[in-house]
Amino acid sequence: MENRLVPVGLSNRHVHLSQEHIEVLFGKGYQLKVMKDLSQPDQYAAEERVELVGAKGSLIARILGPARKSTQVEISNSDSFVLGVKAPVRDSGDLDGSPGITLKGPAGEVILEKGVIVASRHIHMQTADAEKFKLKDKSRVDVKVPGERGLIFSNVLVRVNENYALDFHIDLDEANAAGLKNGDLVQVL
Repeated sequence: MENRLVPVGLSNRHVHLSQEHIEVLFGKGYQLKVMKDLSQPDQYAAEERVELVGAKGSLIARILGPARKSTQVEISNSDSFVLGVKAPVRDSGDLDGSPGITLKGPAGEVILEKGVIVASRHIHMQTADAEKFKLKDKSRVDVKVPGERGLIFSNVLVRVNENYALDFHIDLDEANAAGLKNGDLVQVL
């Protein structure tokens, strides 16, 4: 089991925007500016942020690039309470039936009809990792967190793609509960 260790990558609230929505929020022809690269290849945290406005409150969220086909807002359960948005736990991209929210930027605002989720915890891995772990794309596994606040995360989605780097993504609520930080190692059971 020791060879089934995966590094942790924490995920704070963030927004994936379509190019259409980038231009509404920041201006025609606008291109996101890279602030820093993320653990997944070709993914980055942009310098730009937007305001998320819900029924009860608002929060500022970082934009992750590059632009995507559809706009998606990923928040934690704690953020849900602040915003007054009942966001379901979903796999990335599964937006049907999810609530909407208003996004405000310096050039305009976007009223989303859907797209707000609490992202399912998941592991990114390449085919070679999946073969080593004896897993396949869309498998569900348990992940053991060692240490003083050790616990087991159940129902963790496995996402296999040659463009992925090995990484266990959880949001800040879950990481704080388990005492985890970026780069810590967890074990796939």
